[in-house]
Amino acid sequence: MNTSQRFESAINKLYVAFNNNTLNPECCKQCAVGNILDNTDSWKHLSDNHGSFQLNYVGKVHQSFGRTFNGYTPLELLQIEITFLKACGYQLPLHHKNKKPENPTDKSVLFNGLSKVIELLCKLDDIPNVMDYQELFNHKKDKELQNA
Repeated sequence: MNTSQRFESAINKLYVAFNNNTLNPECCKQCAVGNILDNTDSWKHLSDNHGSFQLNYVGKVHQSFGRTFNGYTPLELLQIEITFLKACGYQLPLHHKNKKPENPTDKSVLFNGLSKVIELLCKLDDIPNVMDYQELFNHKKDKELQNA
């Protein structure tokens, strides 16, 4: 399967962050987008709130100029972060009064978020979902039927 450089880089960074316990949904440098952008928080200036659905003035300017950050547009970055936070169990935008997971750095919470992000990254690059394990079982089942 052919994948883009941005996809390969993002997946690699997210994998390392997950396995090194440096993936944290509440930290702009360690969330999904923070990790994709090399643990920087400069992306947070693209919207007014962490988990926001809309670009602010700065984000709109970057978007209109076609600027990308490690291959992703400002709108794509917001979409990635929103997907991650929602899948981790957050009510958006992030606010101390809104619903959030009891233990945000629990591996199962992070895995849910990561799975949804990977699904989105595949969709953004128009490739099959690499996390879709059902295809593996369907393929094996088809081969077993052919050999029977």
